[in-house]
Amino acid sequence: MSLARNTLVQSGLTLGSRVLGFARDLALSANFGQGAMMDVWATALMLPNLFRRLFAEGAFAQAFVPVYGAARARDGEEAAAVTASEAVSFIFAVVAGFCILMQVAMPWIMPWLLSAWRDDAGVMRTAVIATQLAMPYLACMTIASLLSGVLNTGGRFALSAAVPVFLNLCTLFPLLAGRFIQADPALILLATSAAVTVSGVIQAGLLWWGVQRLGVRIRLGLPRLTPTVKHALALAVPGALAGGAMQVNSVVSQVLTGSDEGARSVLYNADRLYQLPLGLVGVAIGLALVPRLTRAFVTGDHEGGRRTMDDGFTLAMVFTLPAAVALFVIPCFIIDATVTRGAFTSADAARTADALRQFAWGVPAFVLAKVLTPPFFARQDTRRPMIFAVSSVVFTVVVGTALFYLFRSRGIDGVLGLAIATSLSAWLNVALLAGTLMRENSWRPSPRFLSRMSRVIAASAVMAALLLLAGWQYPLLSRLFMAKEIAVLVVCGVGAVVYGVSLLALRATSLSELKGVLRREPGAAAPSGGLD
Repeated sequence: MSLARNTLVQSGLTLGSRVLGFARDLALSANFGQGAMMDVWATALMLPNLFRRLFAEGAFAQAFVPVYGAARARDGEEAAAVTASEAVSFIFAVVAGFCILMQVAMPWIMPWLLSAWRDDAGVMRTAVIATQLAMPYLACMTIASLLSGVLNTGGRFALSAAVPVFLNLCTLFPLLAGRFIQADPALILLATSAAVTVSGVIQAGLLWWGVQRLGVRIRLGLPRLTPTVKHALALAVPGALAGGAMQVNSVVSQVLTGSDEGARSVLYNADRLYQLPLGLVGVAIGLALVPRLTRAFVTGDHEGGRRTMDDGFTLAMVFTLPAAVALFVIPCFIIDATVTRGAFTSADAARTADALRQFAWGVPAFVLAKVLTPPFFARQDTRRPMIFAVSSVVFTVVVGTALFYLFRSRGIDGVLGLAIATSLSAWLNVALLAGTLMRENSWRPSPRFLSRMSRVIAASAVMAALLLLAGWQYPLLSRLFMAKEIAVLVVCGVGAVVYGVSLLALRATSLSELKGVLRREPGAAAPSGGLD
């Protein structure tokens, strides 16, 4: 299928999951606001979310696909299945052991992760149990990540993009049921944490079924550190870190805010919004790019690889820039209209909006990192992206820590310093990745690409002017449409239409190109097995 078509399949299914995830976050905010239980939830989900984003949302799968794909092309389907089986068995055993170790050690680790509530025994006990209940999700995601890589190599993107919806479905149920029966907030939180693990089992089971339907026979066995596993780990582990630098930075920021009551809740709510473009666009394009770039590299089609990069870069920015503009220009409008209810107040919304604005100008960089790492992964070079990613993490730790305490000493919310450092580090990572590709002549922006990007930026500027006016008239619009929820939907809808019309008027794209993205490439295999 075409790059855009694969991306739309991924993005469309991911959008459904994110809509449910947004509903879950509304239920979380209504139940817990930005108090102790919300901080506990953010802490309990910190490690599972990190691994989900590293594994299930593409970074690990991006690095594993070239390894599995090379074995498939060189030795055939049966040998590739053996490679995948050995990798799954070994990595699952390691992560399962890590999960058990973390569960046992959590009573001693939690006071350091959630130091703001260290003296509250009830909060600490709830946080420890909640994290222990959610931790097995990591082991499930280990299996799911490798199975997703197998499906993506076989040209099946839909199932791996669809299964994350079960995380949101499973966690939404106890939140709604608990609020309905007015259960104790701590019990609601524990039930929701347990639902995280249940969702992981469902996701891994469905992906296992999908791989079997594809005709690939993967089996769990005793873990063995075979040469194949060593090679896979040597590429996939650095690749996961390289592709997931932003997620690691997010965790670093959450650890730094452990001493500030409510700060972790602010980061959690801002994180859910600014990572939406990453999940919908960056991950989808990254997963679609790797198989195409791998084919171009193997066949020596360097010009085709460059065209693919131009298309991927442009496609990413066409969808990402308007989202970043909206998050930067009207963050308070968006958060107050959608999240403020129950225990979540307008003051909470204002604090979260200030942090979100500082994350927003880093959103294009978060997405571009997903576009710029596949050329390295396609050549099985995960070492240099890992070095760049580690550099950005170190930058976040040093600059973020300095700004966090500097801002707090001056009466400014320290979370803003962490957001600024995270966005700066993302652009640093992009500069290192893009600079390396251009220096090696692996990819260099073409004049046509630069012309098109300038028009996309101009169309985004037109939309920004409209949103700025809408944000200024937020109270009036809320009264005009009788509800702030309706007002934000209308404003975002009108903004999207204006942006689309501007793209066409400035000739950044055309109707024929929009129709073309839905066409299958000539000679592409038709889906089989009902997976797509």
